[in-house]
Amino acid sequence: MTSNNSTTGTIDTTGAGNTTGNGTSRFRTTRRRTAMAAGLALALGLGVTAQASAGSPRSVSGKPSDNITRIADFYGAYIDAVSDEGGDKLADELRKHYLTPAFQKELAAWEDKNHANGVLQAQNVPLAWKVTDNGTANYTEAVVTLTWGDQTTKLIVDMTRETRKIFHIGTTGAEVG
Repeated sequence: MTSNNSTTGTIDTTGAGNTTGNGTSRFRTTRRRTAMAAGLALALGLGVTAQASAGSPRSVSGKPSDNITRIADFYGAYIDAVSDEGGDKLADELRKHYLTPAFQKELAAWEDKNHANGVLQAQNVPLAWKVTDNGTANYTEAVVTLTWGDQTTKLIVDMTRETRKIFHIGTTGAEVG
């Protein structure tokens, strides 16, 4: 999921020091102060809710027959489960449903060794995620980008075409599977 929270525009500052007798200087000064306050509010993260709700409706689509959709569904549901209080049982069930039995065992061993969540390759839960098709011939390979504030991690996730089960999750560093 991506977001574009940029603001563009221009502020007229010509003649700011000139007094025309009709209040133009005062109006421009007020406009500049308002623009500066709005810029400061955006920089501090204030007003983001208003900006997000003022946009056009968003849509998300997918197909159960598409492996990239399945990987995205898994990561979305899994992150929700581990984020929610008491979601551990659901996270375990999602692993059973989406991961091959052999990979579940490998993942558990990796987690014991690394003291981290093997699906996320981290000790905490990301704030956002994105799945991108990386395409291969014999199986589906996806790049899953997990975002924590200003830091991201890219995972390689492989899924069989036949059973549509994940058999590998790894990074360019310490890989699982």
